[in-house]
Amino acid sequence: MQIIEVPVVIVGAGPAGIATAGCLNKLRISNIVLERDDCPASLWRKRAYDRLKLHLGKEFCSLPHYPFPSDFPKFVPRIDFLRYIDSYIAHFSIAINYNCSVDSAFIDQSSGKWRLLVTNNSSGASEIYEAEFLVVASGENSEEYIPNIKGLESYQGESMHCSKYLNGREMYKKNVLVVGCGNSGMEIAYDLSIWGAYTSIVVRSQVHYFTKEMVYAGMLMLKHFMVEKVDKMMILMSKLKYGNMFKYGLTRPKEGPFALKIKGGTTPTIDVGCVEKIKKGKVKVYPGISSIKEGKIVKFVDGQHAHFDVIIFATGYKTNVLKWLKDYRNLFNENGMPKPSYPNHWKGEHGIYSAGFSKRGLEGISFDAMKIANDINFILTSRVTVSASFAGQKATFKCNPQTLEPSIQPIDQLVDWSLQSLARSSLPKGLSFDVDFSSKTYAY
Repeated sequence: MQIIEVPVVIVGAGPAGIATAGCLNKLRISNIVLERDDCPASLWRKRAYDRLKLHLGKEFCSLPHYPFPSDFPKFVPRIDFLRYIDSYIAHFSIAINYNCSVDSAFIDQSSGKWRLLVTNNSSGASEIYEAEFLVVASGENSEEYIPNIKGLESYQGESMHCSKYLNGREMYKKNVLVVGCGNSGMEIAYDLSIWGAYTSIVVRSQVHYFTKEMVYAGMLMLKHFMVEKVDKMMILMSKLKYGNMFKYGLTRPKEGPFALKIKGGTTPTIDVGCVEKIKKGKVKVYPGISSIKEGKIVKFVDGQHAHFDVIIFATGYKTNVLKWLKDYRNLFNENGMPKPSYPNHWKGEHGIYSAGFSKRGLEGISFDAMKIANDINFILTSRVTVSASFAGQKATFKCNPQTLEPSIQPIDQLVDWSLQSLARSSLPKGLSFDVDFSSKTYAY
């Protein structure tokens, strides 16, 4: 079986993988992206609801070296974001092999490089890729997560993960329960209410909620003020806008929204109109589910119960890293997330990197991509190849300035060091040679 050798293999053609490939291509570092689906950004293209928009302003969401077009709205709709992704791929000439599922990735002990065993889903053929660097960009949202609820297997209504939800057109006058009060849950509940469904939502935990304009203002304030001060302003704005929502089943955490996000990646809910629907009784709030009984009856932890025709789980996703990455302990923990915390989460040992695992959305993805590309570039351009020839015979050796003493880091001293090393190699006098450094050739 033929082995396909490439310096960098990136697993996943979502925004993280695409951004990393774009940064590498800008530095002229050869790479290939392996994607299990038949298109880029499949989560956005195939598993997102119609009304989805970027909840942060476009200046906080662009990928590296390529801002959003000036005529795009401040809060970019899903279809425009996909246009932007396609344009990014074309602009940076990103190479993507679609329908390629990585079955396993491990360090080959004989070569010291990463070896990936891949199945081409189109042809059914097996392929092998070998690379010095492996970028895990399959992301935090690889597989849908649905909690284990007693009686769910016997539920006689329709149940789905929110990744299957497009709109509420078919749910007019149906009793629909949305499980989860994050951005997806609140927006889907709002959308269902607009389409005329009798909508309820499960809110298990405390949650911050703001309009997208409030969050935009908060992001701007963070450039000039400490997190604690910005959080106080954010909470004040939320209270002035919404008042006390306790009687409607919504309570705010004691810790501020940006402090929570920095600490654990918990994102505040950006309200698109659902809170007002809750206030008007158009969306009913329930606590956690205890069990499902008698076909379509859902029982809640406070003893309430109600009949629902449809349950939509807006309960998030999980990674699939541990299913295919065998030598994961260099960077990932048993949950398939990086061991180091932000901002040191993106790099492991033996040439492995993670992109898109910071829980900081598209802004975090851009941070990862640039860090990874610059680090790989530093490693590659820090190597010197010295080639010498005499009487038709050639000799080549490589050195890495990272292993040298700091006094010979500058390029001129590095060339001198290479010449001295070559002179000590006892090759005949009168030979000709060159030194290749950072894609530049120095002939002597």
